[in-house]
Amino acid sequence: MEDYKLVIAVRGDLEMSVGKLAVQVAHAAVECALEAKKKKPSWFKKWKNGNSKKVVVKVKGEEDLIDLKRKAEEMGLVANLISDAGLTEIPPGTRTVIGIGPAPSSL
Repeated sequence: MEDYKLVIAVRGDLEMSVGKLAVQVAHAAVECALEAKKKKPSWFKKWKNGNSKKVVVKVKGEEDLIDLKRKAEEMGLVANLISDAGLTEIPPGTRTVIGIGPAPSSL
């Protein structure tokens, strides 16, 4: 049986507190899960009924997030780029993380 996971890439060039980072990752996870449930229901079900694997990785900066979004969409994967509201630590509209999946781990 194929393994499914949700990957969240975080910008390494932003100075966010641990709490702020956790919230950004949570935003990406929720948005991806909700979108996958609608657009990729079989993948979502297999992910949810499996181990609901989530992996967080670091990228250098915003360009990497944009590149990952383009590549993920070309592959037909759910991809959500999260922009911060700017109410606390970083300026409004700052792209902080991208969530990709859930999808087969092989992709």
